[in-house]
Amino acid sequence: MFGNPPKRKPRSILITSLVVAMAAGLSACSSGGSQGSSEPSSEGGPVEITFQSWVPNIDKAVDAFNASQNDVKVSLETITAGPDGGYAKMLSAVQAGNPADVAQLGYDAIPDFLVNNALEDITEHVQGDADKFVPWQWETGVFNDKVYAVPQASGPLGQFYRKDIFDTLGIAYPTTWDEYYEAAKTIRASGPDKYITAFAFNQAPWLIGLSQQGGANWFTAENDAWTVDIDGEETKKVAAFWQKLIDEDLVKIEADFSSEWNADMQNGNIASWISGSWADAILRGTAAETAGKWAVGEMPQWKAGENASATWAGGSASAVLKGSDHPKEAAEFALWLNSDPESVSILTSVGAGWPAISDTSSIASLQSDPEVFAFYGGQDIWDIFAASDKNVDNSWKWPPLSSTLFASLSDNVKSAVESKTPLTAAYEKTQADMVAALKAKGISVR
Repeated sequence: MFGNPPKRKPRSILITSLVVAMAAGLSACSSGGSQGSSEPSSEGGPVEITFQSWVPNIDKAVDAFNASQNDVKVSLETITAGPDGGYAKMLSAVQAGNPADVAQLGYDAIPDFLVNNALEDITEHVQGDADKFVPWQWETGVFNDKVYAVPQASGPLGQFYRKDIFDTLGIAYPTTWDEYYEAAKTIRASGPDKYITAFAFNQAPWLIGLSQQGGANWFTAENDAWTVDIDGEETKKVAAFWQKLIDEDLVKIEADFSSEWNADMQNGNIASWISGSWADAILRGTAAETAGKWAVGEMPQWKAGENASATWAGGSASAVLKGSDHPKEAAEFALWLNSDPESVSILTSVGAGWPAISDTSSIASLQSDPEVFAFYGGQDIWDIFAASDKNVDNSWKWPPLSSTLFASLSDNVKSAVESKTPLTAAYEKTQADMVAALKAKGISVR
């Protein structure tokens, strides 16, 4: 079903020399490097390492690793998702000199951790395995030719939708945003509480993904300086479209993952959800009683016949935190977790995202997953996300201070919605906020 996807040019990610210098300067205030050796414990037992992650049911992959060998024992520490407090906990532990060994990091967070001198250089332990991974995903953890993270999965966007509702209302799947607008009007007219989707003002990664899919490229770096274009014409086009949906009451203003949103997904008041491939597991858990009523489609296009896609915050990786007592074993676990076929199959099933490995033909859960396929009326949804991943614009770069970007964008969009001011103004405010934040850190901005 799935073979090797076409080779793509690696995404070149630039961390400026100034940022690298900042990280070096911070090292005097941090743990200062690996504290111990990579030798087994004094009792002669296995090396023990800790892995921090928020991915539901990832313990199944950890258990598989522990069962596969006797030299290293991994203990899983479940933490709050990174942007919701997990990253702050990791960085505090690094500063205190008692970090976990391996940590789950979004691709967008890697530059932040480098600025804080919070990652081990694991080049010598993993560089020989680079060809196992999709080039652009591997490059998300490479800076100045040094490897700091092993990619796990990306979050290519697709649209989960209630096919039964669309069919009942005679709505053909919307392949363009114009068709999406017409579908939104039909669904809204079908009942006082019915909407095509929720406008998730709380989700900066969702808002960013919509802009990326619309052709925006917010950050570019050249000659040790960043260009910031958050409020460019492509973003304004996307913002204006969603503003129209809001003004005409065609989308529900609602934070996703809230109790109200969960209920709306269960009762059909919300008929679709644009999200990353990993959202399958969340949807099946949230709305289990709607099994068989859903389907997945590719992203609507701004121009008919195009195939533009995007991701939800890029994806996720496994990194070795600065100060790990066992960086070698930690790096080897990160590599196994994200490249061993059994592990990758588990990760895919539990909703970690679209695999970062280049050859997915040996991933059992992508070839046949009866539980997943049954929920979507027998549809093999992985075909959709394979195409979406292939069509992602890989020139997108994440800057330092992505946490600042996320907070500013979600705050500004929420404020615009509540005050009924234009969404375009929210992006203009986020542009100003981000430029100021980068300059405050001594990072050059054009």
